[in-house]
Amino acid sequence: MSHRENSHAFLIDLDGTMYAGDSRIEHAEPFIGRLRELKLPFLFVTNNSSRTPEQVAAHLIRMGIAAKPEEIVTSSQATAHYIAVRKPGAKVFVIGEAGLKSALEGAGLELVEDRPDYVVQGIDRQFTYDKLARAVQCIMDGAEYVLTNPDRLLPSDGRLVPGAGSIAASIQGALQIEPVVIGKPYEPIMRFALERLAFAEQVWAVGDNPATDILAGQATGLRTALVQTGIAAADNVEELLERSGAAPDLICRNLESLLERLNLHPEGQASK
Repeated sequence: MSHRENSHAFLIDLDGTMYAGDSRIEHAEPFIGRLRELKLPFLFVTNNSSRTPEQVAAHLIRMGIAAKPEEIVTSSQATAHYIAVRKPGAKVFVIGEAGLKSALEGAGLELVEDRPDYVVQGIDRQFTYDKLARAVQCIMDGAEYVLTNPDRLLPSDGRLVPGAGSIAASIQGALQIEPVVIGKPYEPIMRFALERLAFAEQVWAVGDNPATDILAGQATGLRTALVQTGIAAADNVEELLERSGAAPDLICRNLESLLERLNLHPEGQASK
């Protein structure tokens, strides 16, 4: 393999880049196949806190995209790592779903209802006023507030539904405080992913959302590639870039175009 090929590695977004809900995005499977063929390091990086890495990998496999749990980085894993490094065995009150609870317990943290060291909050589709009240009280009593990801809206079955950021707005509104945020566009999730990524001279953050994927890459000092296959599309990309302040290194129609721009496309098979 040439030095040119060895120099690239990738942190790849999922929703809007690999798939849209239950539909695979065109060129996703051959893109990953080409990275494997060239033995280029990559990880899938998602703000989704509800699924375990095993569930995310299974979702990709169902759509024909080869994936292993160890190739997945979730905001839940990055959150668990953030806390475990700072206070091993910490007590945590969780507002979240199975993926978040699994990651926290897997990092040796103790899930409790009272007197936690941390309040950790992600997406929770069974969120209640009682959970809100308990979280507020725990934070007022001295617990640190950690948010898995700031996404206010999520795509679901062709519509948008409230995300973790919407739940966070209620906690922030009650206390007038800002949480520590782990997921994109913030650095912690990208730093965590980089620790797991094999060495490469040039790491690319690849995604469809300028306000999360591209800003996260920029904040971490990575090269960035915006693909117009999800949030960003040909008819809105300029507006999204202006609104977010993001400045990607590359703007590509799709993942096949990204391979071409990086001179990684199979010779003789470049698209027209």
